[in-house]
Amino acid sequence: MPQLNPAPWFAILLFSWFVLLVVIPPKVMAHTFPNEPTTQSTEKPKTESWNWPWHLASSTNL
Repeated sequence: MPQLNPAPWFAILLFSWFVLLVVIPPKVMAHTFPNEPTTQSTEKPKTESWNWPWHLASSTNL
């Protein structure tokens, strides 16, 4: 049975880990962000609730 011969599969395993650990990380780390992250303000935004006039009208027709 050829799948029991570890020689080609072990070489493929080692080469795959070599690619994942040596070749890929520099390529991923070379990416730059388009903007620098900034801290968010601690002040809460002032929001208003929305009016849904049709919601009350439809619930009274039940």
